[in-house]
Amino acid sequence: MRLSLTEHPEAAEATGPNRVVHELDDGRALVWALGDEAPAGALLSAPVALDDATEWLMRCDRVDFEPGGVAPRHRHRGGGIRCLLRGRLEVTVADGAPRVVRPGECWFESGREPVLAVAAPDDETSFIRFSVLPAVIRGQSSIQYVDAADAGRGKPRRYTVLVDESISL
Repeated sequence: MRLSLTEHPEAAEATGPNRVVHELDDGRALVWALGDEAPAGALLSAPVALDDATEWLMRCDRVDFEPGGVAPRHRHRGGGIRCLLRGRLEVTVADGAPRVVRPGECWFESGREPVLAVAAPDDETSFIRFSVLPAVIRGQSSIQYVDAADAGRGKPRRYTVLVDESISL
């Protein structure tokens, strides 16, 4: 299976099976889709391994960081594509070099490698993410901190779940 992100000029025309549509302030839509192939013009597409014996859900949520907010090294219970809406975010995946992500840019997280995210110190930062997660965690956080002590520390970020729906493979 492939998880893909495309941009569509109108949200109302972008619906379909195993898709999540998020309308932007200007009326355009970001469309995440799970399918056998990447759609033409995909902003980003990545393979995801999904066990047919597991029930899965598609989650779309928004993460808002305060200026200088940090998401300590963590993983998620499944893979997903993120797209920065505003601000700046420095993202480090596994032992790779930090990458500065700007509005409109996307990145993929498999859920297996640890990720560190640091928001711009001078601006609020927000991104929207779409993840494919085990259905047993519906309504629960998917985050797993590398250092368990980070789970109890303050979180200068907010999460807003927009979609948490079952999918069929």
